[in-house]
Amino acid sequence: MILSLNLILLSKYARIHPICKKQGDMFVSSFNEQFIYAIVIIAIGYILKHFNIIKESDGEGLSRIIFNLTLPALIIVSFSDIQMETSLFLLVLIGFLYGLLMAIFGLFIFKNESNHVKGMLGMLIPGFNIGLFAYPLVEGIWGQEGIKYFGMFDVGNAFIVFGVVFLIGSFYASDDTTFEWRPILKKLTRSIPFLTYIIVCLLAFLNIQLPGVILDVSAMISPANMPLSFLLLGIYLNFSFAKNTYNLVMKVLILRYGVGLIVGVFLFFVLPFDDMFKYTVLLGLILPVSVSVLPYSVELGYDSKFVGTASNIMIIISFVLLWLITNLII
Repeated sequence: MILSLNLILLSKYARIHPICKKQGDMFVSSFNEQFIYAIVIIAIGYILKHFNIIKESDGEGLSRIIFNLTLPALIIVSFSDIQMETSLFLLVLIGFLYGLLMAIFGLFIFKNESNHVKGMLGMLIPGFNIGLFAYPLVEGIWGQEGIKYFGMFDVGNAFIVFGVVFLIGSFYASDDTTFEWRPILKKLTRSIPFLTYIIVCLLAFLNIQLPGVILDVSAMISPANMPLSFLLLGIYLNFSFAKNTYNLVMKVLILRYGVGLIVGVFLFFVLPFDDMFKYTVLLGLILPVSVSVLPYSVELGYDSKFVGTASNIMIIISFVLLWLITNLII
């Protein structure tokens, strides 16, 4: 029902908004083409794993390359000439505040669950997979301009993923509900993508240009981020989980996508900013959960199979929603 109402609202917007009319069939065709490429690359990764050509354990090395090399390179290239505007800083705030409110809301909804279940589900509610999931699609559709907007949204999201999500998981990992700030600060300061965001944004604010050699090398590495990210998603695809956890999965999905669609559509109509800003908020709030939740679940002793399966289901749902909404509003 929620999805139907939101899609109806978006379809009405698509018929009356002048910008949507100007975009035309060319943009929709480009998005659909990019969407097909993404599915093909994900399928290749899944097939390679299925036939044991690549093992799921190989994905860990590939993810390290993406997070520590290709993604930072893409951030450097996209943010090298960014012009800091008020709206961009607002995206940071939206990414952080929405994640924080969803974390509180999620813990309230699951308050009657055991600490172990509450912690596991609580980690799945806030935070988004932007680096691996959104960036490849955004880069292929909107180019570096889109990366700038989603990148600023991801700065606020990073505080949620590396701070709030890990805090929830740590707090409820055992009956002894205590936590320390040191592990959280350690994760923030050791996240190369997060530090890259902070450094390039600070340099842009101070109007300082990075050396040409860094920009040139980053420009050579960054194109690899898109295919490697989709390949990794295919390697990690897995949809098997215990039947007795079905209700828990449904609660997580309804909470994430129900609230995300309602808030996203509302902000899409009321925010007085340009279309790229509105697209970022609308699409950003229906992205799948951050990939960092899986290693957190292993580290803190949660059911990693459940977390991985729920994450994979969200990837499929987000793909479908992105395709539907983009074809309606563009």
